[in-house]
Amino acid sequence: MTKHISFEIHGRDGRARTGVLKTPRGDIRTPAFMPVGTAATVKAMMPESVAATGADILLGNTYHLMLRPTAERIDRLGGLHRFMNWDKPILTDSGGFQVMSLASLRKLTEKGVTFKSHIDGSKHEITPERSMEIQRLLGSDIVMCFDECPALPATEDVVAKSMRMSMRWAARSREAFGDRPGHALFGIQQGGVTQDLRAESAEALRAIGFDGYAIGGLAVGEGQEAMFGVLDYAPGQLPDDKPRYLMGVGKPDDIVGAVQRGVDMFDCVLPSRSGRTGQAQTRMGAINIRNARHQDDPRPLDEECSCPCCTQYSRAYLHHVNKAQEIIASMLLTWHNLHYYQELMAGLRAAVAAGTLDDFAAAFHARRAAGDIAPIGAKAE
Repeated sequence: MTKHISFEIHGRDGRARTGVLKTPRGDIRTPAFMPVGTAATVKAMMPESVAATGADILLGNTYHLMLRPTAERIDRLGGLHRFMNWDKPILTDSGGFQVMSLASLRKLTEKGVTFKSHIDGSKHEITPERSMEIQRLLGSDIVMCFDECPALPATEDVVAKSMRMSMRWAARSREAFGDRPGHALFGIQQGGVTQDLRAESAEALRAIGFDGYAIGGLAVGEGQEAMFGVLDYAPGQLPDDKPRYLMGVGKPDDIVGAVQRGVDMFDCVLPSRSGRTGQAQTRMGAINIRNARHQDDPRPLDEECSCPCCTQYSRAYLHHVNKAQEIIASMLLTWHNLHYYQELMAGLRAAVAAGTLDDFAAAFHARRAAGDIAPIGAKAE
C-alpha cells in the first residue's frame, strides 16, 4: 500500500469527477460518502456492518472526543482506529462547527475559542495548534484545519471578518500540522454565499497549500437553492488536482447536485439520525415507517435494495419494532440508510465514468418524484 496520500482522477463528466484518494490505510473511491462516527461509533452500527455497506472512510469528531474519553486517553490506547475497531481511513473534523453551535457557552478571540463543555460545564480551549495536537493524538488519516463557521443568514461584514480569521487560523494549522507522511491536512474555504469572499478564501488557501480542500459554511441554514448557487462556482475556485469535500451535506438530492458541480467527498449525520427516528431513504424518496399504512405491508422498504433490512424484514415488522421502541428498529433502518447512501455513491461513480451522469440524475429525480405510492396492505409479488 502507498505510504503517502495522493488523489487520482480517473474520469470526468462535465464538472463531475470520479477517482481515488489513496491512503496508507486504503483507497477512498470518489465521489465518497463518509458515515459520521461522532464519538468513535456510528450510532446503532457495528464497525464491520458499516464496512459491509461499502464505506471506505469514517468521520470522527474532535470536539466530542476531546471531551470524552479525551484524545490523550485514545492515544494511550493505541489511537482511534484501534480504539473503535476500524482499520480503514478516518477523517476528523476540527471542532469548529461544534464550537459554533455553542455560541452561548463560548468566547471567541484571535487566539482561538474557549468554551464550556456541554457535558459538565468544564472549561476548555481550542486553538489551531491544539486542534492539530488533538487530531494527531487521535491518529486520523485526514485532518481538518481549525476554522470558524458562522451560521447563516449573516451580514457580509460578519462573514468576511470570520472568513479572514479562519484563513489566519488555516495558516497556523498548516504550521502546527508540520510534515506527517501518510496523513493529509485539508483547508476549509469559507465566505458564506458571497462569490468574492469565496474567491478570496480560496486564494488564501492555495497560497498556504493543502492536501485537499473543503467547502465549509454551507448547509447551515441557507437552503438548497443558495447552496447550489455557491457550488456553481466554489469548486472551480479550488485546485483541480486535489479532492474537494463539501462538509455536512447532506440529503441524497443535495449530494447528486453537488457531484454534478464538481464535489468529491461528503459527510452527514442524516442517514444514521434518520434511522433512529423511523425515517428511511429509498429510491422512492423518504419513507416514515411509523405511518400506519405500513403496519400490514409485507413488502420490504425498497424492493431493489440488497441490504439485510430489505432482504430479510418487512415494512410491517419495521413498523412494529419502531412503534415498540425496540433497539433493532434503529439498527435495521440505519443499516439500510447507510447502504442506500453507499449504493448512491457507487451509481454516481459509475455514471461519471460512463459519461451518463445527467441521465442518472434525471432517473434519480424521477423516481423520487413519483414517490412511494403503493396502497396499504399491498402484497409482495
